[in-house]
Amino acid sequence: MRNQHIRTELPGPRARALLERDRLVASPAYPRDYPFVMSHGRGTEVWDVDGNRFLDFAAGIAVCATGHAHPEVVTAVKDAADKFLHISSDYWHEGFTALNERIAEIAPMGEPVMSFLCQSGTESVEGAIKLARYVTGRPRFIGFLGGFHGRTMGSLSFTSSKYTQQKGFAPTMPGVTHVPYPNPYRPLLAGADQGKAVLDYIRMLFERNVPPSEVAAILVEPLQGEGGYIVPPAGFLSGLRALCDQHGILLICDEVQSGIGRTGKMFAIDHWGVRPDIVTSAKGLGSGLPIGAVIAKRSIMEKWARGAHGNTYGGNPISCAAANATIDLVRREYMSNAARMGEHFMGRLRELARDYPCIGEVRGQGLMIGMELIEPDAERTPARALCEALVTRGYYNGLILLSCGVSTLRFMPPLCVTAAEIDEAVQLLRVSLDEALAGCKA
Repeated sequence: MRNQHIRTELPGPRARALLERDRLVASPAYPRDYPFVMSHGRGTEVWDVDGNRFLDFAAGIAVCATGHAHPEVVTAVKDAADKFLHISSDYWHEGFTALNERIAEIAPMGEPVMSFLCQSGTESVEGAIKLARYVTGRPRFIGFLGGFHGRTMGSLSFTSSKYTQQKGFAPTMPGVTHVPYPNPYRPLLAGADQGKAVLDYIRMLFERNVPPSEVAAILVEPLQGEGGYIVPPAGFLSGLRALCDQHGILLICDEVQSGIGRTGKMFAIDHWGVRPDIVTSAKGLGSGLPIGAVIAKRSIMEKWARGAHGNTYGGNPISCAAANATIDLVRREYMSNAARMGEHFMGRLRELARDYPCIGEVRGQGLMIGMELIEPDAERTPARALCEALVTRGYYNGLILLSCGVSTLRFMPPLCVTAAEIDEAVQLLRVSLDEALAGCKA
């Protein structure tokens, strides 16, 4: 099947010209998979500079929660820009306070919270670990293998989804001990219940290697993102909460990728009814504008003394306007749409899996879905080359995709995606998979 929306060779002539200009002036550090040069977008659809139309099932790495250029978000941004572009967080403005009020209404703590606004996910993690150290007076942390929490030096010390993220930057912040994330599909520890096995492993560390009285916080993704879109087994997160309570350790949930309606609930942790002490948020919070938040129980945040933390651009009026509009839209319609469309999408992907033995598992919550690809052997060997080829073939067939983990294709379309767009994407995925399989066999 040829996608009629692809009108030129890819990349087209205008895209090639821009890529050549960019090659001379932009850092080569960006991990770009294929030569997509965007012109504009509406909802789930995006167009390149040569007029080719694609379905965006990456959403700027789960950022464009309300889709591209949602009119309510655009209007809010324009209205804010007409008034003033910036005032530092040394002062107040309506959008800043209104956003903190909205966050307080949706926070998963079950008690009053306060927020510190910043500009990105990595900044929110930096703020969370600083806050945890400050209020507990403890130097150590527990993180999880496969986790991704950012690339600045504090957050990087927790990041372990790929060694390339830390390679060349050691030593990072000391005091972080990594433990396995419970992955029922690829267990690292003995036992049928991987959640219990990981909790037992942490208890063993507390007895032999890591004094629990020195641990400030455990930082966890309720649904692990870059590590492979892994859904933890039932009982794990509640067990982690109990372990933290036992030893006076703070529980930090990194919801940078999984929060703001992505999983069909406002925060992924809501699926398990667990109350964290601190939550980090960014990505989908601003529908594409740079904003993040450290959200903490008021009893914790109010201990942060004046001047203990700060920034210049956090809570700027343009990003606050986008975030306020985003939260309103997500609460009104897109969180429930993510739940409905996620169920439809998972069903279509499982139909696909019945036709392709290389699809080892389909997993996720809402519109945060992973499809793990495997080799045709008894060991379920990760199909790395196939995953890379599928991401590339998706682009040439008009589908914007990203991978995660070792060999997992991840789907994170805008929360406004329709059933018709999902069905179209699955058909494009089928074509791309056939081409990728043929290429890997050649």
